[in-house]
Amino acid sequence: MASEPVTRAVAEEIARWGSMRQTGVSLRYMMEFGARPTERTLLLAAQFLHKELPIRIARRALDLESLPFGLSSKPAILKVRDWYVDSFRDIRNFPEVRNKDDELAFTQMIKMIRVRHTNVVPTIALGVQQLKKDLGGPKAFPPGIHEIHQFLDRFYMSRIGIRMLIGQHVALHDPDPEPGVIGLINTKLSPMTVARIASEDARAICMREYGSAPDVDIYGDPDFTFPYVTPHLHLMMFELVKNSLRAVQERYMNSDKHAPPVRIIVADGAEDVTIKISDEGGGIPRSGLSRIFTYLYSTAENPPDLDGHNEGVTMAGYGYGIPISRLYARYFGGDLQIISMEGYGTDAYLHLSRLGDSEEPLP
Repeated sequence: MASEPVTRAVAEEIARWGSMRQTGVSLRYMMEFGARPTERTLLLAAQFLHKELPIRIARRALDLESLPFGLSSKPAILKVRDWYVDSFRDIRNFPEVRNKDDELAFTQMIKMIRVRHTNVVPTIALGVQQLKKDLGGPKAFPPGIHEIHQFLDRFYMSRIGIRMLIGQHVALHDPDPEPGVIGLINTKLSPMTVARIASEDARAICMREYGSAPDVDIYGDPDFTFPYVTPHLHLMMFELVKNSLRAVQERYMNSDKHAPPVRIIVADGAEDVTIKISDEGGGIPRSGLSRIFTYLYSTAENPPDLDGHNEGVTMAGYGYGIPISRLYARYFGGDLQIISMEGYGTDAYLHLSRLGDSEEPLP
């Protein structure tokens, strides 16, 4: 289906909403607010989202209109723009949220919006891939390309925020929440448990792709817990462990030496929980280190073709895993650092704020 031109009235409204101020929320605020969801708090939350979501969505729709190198006119990018315009329209056309029935209908509608946007990341990746072909392959990066990188950072960070706000609101309606879980936030998340599950998932993929996988050893206090969003931590851990396994596996594949294990160390500090993932996979040359955080670089020779079904499942692909993991870490006041020793291995340090009191970094 071809992209529909946006009517002038809608375009003007998007411009108006896109210039309004966004309101950030912190992990702690979401936790305190959702601790005992009553009809009244859910109503207040829905009223907040009814105002906040169109501002955030309008900003992204505007961003998609003005990308350099003709990226805005790529079919994949136009498709994403249409999703954002449709979602903006859906929320703006929804009447004021005044009572429980309005709130439930509003929740159903934003749930549909979340589904509509499921494939945003692979679809944008496809647009960027089309652009890379036009520019003469992955090696040719003309000046101004950093603008695209900044756009992707803003865009994906904003997407994490939108999905978190919608997901949190929808999850608060769960009639039978797990103990200690508030919406999407597990108040007693065990980083050791998440590390174990993410490592098993990453090893399964490594097994499937190479026929074997290095071991993963995990060190830390099994009883330690802190509040965090389990899927976010799983995604970051999975991505980092998967990269380490791949590096070790490829380095030792044709060697008679036993592949050394990937090591995960979980440290609980007063302010931060730090998770270190160490491998002896040969490391990354210093010249390549800065590139691992750009979206336009992948170590895989031929990235897999996008059909939207293998998001996050192939061992190497778009080079999106690391920069997106860093955004997830930063979203709640943490960070991701990668330190490498060429010829030996790589250490990734995932810092997560233990206090949960930093506001969302709103692009």
